[in-house]
Amino acid sequence: MLAIARILARRIALLVPLLLGIVLFVFVIMRFSDSDPASAYFQGANPTPEQLHRFRLDNGLLDPLPLRYVHFVGDLLRGDMGISVLNRAPVTQQVATALPLTLQLTLLGLVIAVVLALLLGVTAAIHRDRAADQIIRVVSLTGVAAPGFWLALLMIQYLAVNAGWFPSGGYINPADSFTGWLETMTLPAFSLSLPIAAQLTRIVRTAVVEELDKDYVRTAIGSGLPPVVVVGRNVLRNALINPLTVLGLRVGYLLGGAVVTETIFALPGMGKLMIDAVKNGDPAVVQGVVLTTAVGFVIVNLVIDILYLLVNPRLRSAAR
Repeated sequence: MLAIARILARRIALLVPLLLGIVLFVFVIMRFSDSDPASAYFQGANPTPEQLHRFRLDNGLLDPLPLRYVHFVGDLLRGDMGISVLNRAPVTQQVATALPLTLQLTLLGLVIAVVLALLLGVTAAIHRDRAADQIIRVVSLTGVAAPGFWLALLMIQYLAVNAGWFPSGGYINPADSFTGWLETMTLPAFSLSLPIAAQLTRIVRTAVVEELDKDYVRTAIGSGLPPVVVVGRNVLRNALINPLTVLGLRVGYLLGGAVVTETIFALPGMGKLMIDAVKNGDPAVVQGVVLTTAVGFVIVNLVIDILYLLVNPRLRSAAR
């Protein structure tokens, strides 16, 4: 445990410059945007040049860029992402309202992707080159090639509109009705997770096949241990390293794909918040959503690093 604590402390220390770099990147990119907060603030009001100048002066938009960056970082450390120029509400408050739904969608999609990948990948590896393996490989290849938004539209058409099994959009809070929440989240979560599940299935199959061909597996089975025990206790533990690596990278796809998925299914999450902000020229909200998503991606990858250490003790020894 002490070794894990030391490694974890080093990883967290490396996050500080990484997060500062992300903040700097987002800050610079947004400053080169065509969006003008002053014009957006007075949208439809025909402001005078003096009013625009006063707004920019009061909000520090005329300060030198380095000074604006220092103020920006200081505001972030206090939890202040700025004020929306359209509805005058704090961006932090809007993000805090939309983020739970996006996290629900992302986590549910992640669970579905992992469960499907493990079931299909291990089944394909155990029945290597037989009918089950061939079918799973074709299905997974199709899933990799199918865009998530196309799957979402197909699900709406056939499972929501034609069959009427699920609603075609909208959101119900789980505190109001867990069954209603599950019904509204099932199609979005599956459309978001299936391409990732297809990729992970192929990787899990390859990793498990490589482990099954090793001497320790044949020795364990030859000594009388049931194959189910050998696969569940030894093979999976050693084969999960590569899938975990890919999973950590694909979480970014889940977070980014949630933008499109939430728009298609009319879910009031981070995706809808950012799309509305882009359409309405509200750079503070866009900036807040991008920063929150980037920080979430970094945190998830830190969690994946911790899982590496738990799954493979050899990594702990190598990292000391």
